[in-house]
Amino acid sequence: MKIIVPMAGIGSRLRPHTLTVPKPLTVIAGKPIVQRLVEDIASVIDEKIDEIAFVIGSVAKGFPTDTEEKLLKIAKELGAKGSVYIQDEALGTAHAIYMAKESLSGPCVVAYADTLFKADFTLDVNADGAIWVSKVDNPSAFGVVKVQDGFITDFIEKPKDFVSDLAIIGIYYFKSGEKLLEEIQYLIDNDLKENNEYQLTNVLESLKQQGAKFIPGTVSAWMDCGKKDPTVDTNKQTLGFEYAAGKNLVSSDVVLNNSQIIQPCYVGKNVVLTDTKIGPYVSIGENSVVTNSTIVNSLIQTNVTISNANLNNAMIGNYATYNAKYSSVSIGDYTELT
Repeated sequence: MKIIVPMAGIGSRLRPHTLTVPKPLTVIAGKPIVQRLVEDIASVIDEKIDEIAFVIGSVAKGFPTDTEEKLLKIAKELGAKGSVYIQDEALGTAHAIYMAKESLSGPCVVAYADTLFKADFTLDVNADGAIWVSKVDNPSAFGVVKVQDGFITDFIEKPKDFVSDLAIIGIYYFKSGEKLLEEIQYLIDNDLKENNEYQLTNVLESLKQQGAKFIPGTVSAWMDCGKKDPTVDTNKQTLGFEYAAGKNLVSSDVVLNNSQIIQPCYVGKNVVLTDTKIGPYVSIGENSVVTNSTIVNSLIQTNVTISNANLNNAMIGNYATYNAKYSSVSIGDYTELT
């Protein structure tokens, strides 16, 4: 099994945090978003992952030079071969997959790296394909599917009138990577664009018309990492899942000086807390120092210094310094707010 991860977007909605770190490498509860994504997929597929192919933007598009190294490390830790491809121009969802054409063979999962999920089903790898979906309150904002007798019958992009509340979350399984590539190649060769882009929904429709049967993969939780507030909420939900599973996310070398940690929380190595209460639902990265503060429901990255703060729904980047009276803040890497 292979996993293809298109992640070439610059993540402008999550700025300033994505000015220095690509959105899929943003750390949630101690792990990068993309690492959590591929781990969740591996648990649903229940098969050995042979290769993980990442499609990223170029350095000129704002991707740091060490991005490839970090991604290859993630693949290696999952026991898979890592491959990295560059998409210089954003030409749609199908085009992003096409950039990884050398890896499109055999069964594969395509997962766009701006969402996390929890699933309570096991994928039937004998199906022609599967599309992960989640029930939503406002279907008109999403691509949705209609289902009959356990199979997907229609794909509708942002319907104006209600046809279904099952939204496509951006994760797909294809039994044949070769067939997927063939259909994308047909779009590109014939310049079949929609809104000036090559869309994966057109590929899915073509495969369906040729007889491919797609099943819906339902999820119990769908967590967005597009903007600051949803990302903080994703951190909260992830901490809740990890704690419920019995995982201890507090490093053994954390120094507590007249301080308290209210679970669930993630606290990295070499963190020092003095006259401070954190939690619930707080992540603090390694080598951070927090003094005389109260922090709840917040995502704090590594090497951060916080003093005299009362934070709630905050997101603070790496190597930042914070000593101010605001509560719900969003500051990026190397920022000082005092």
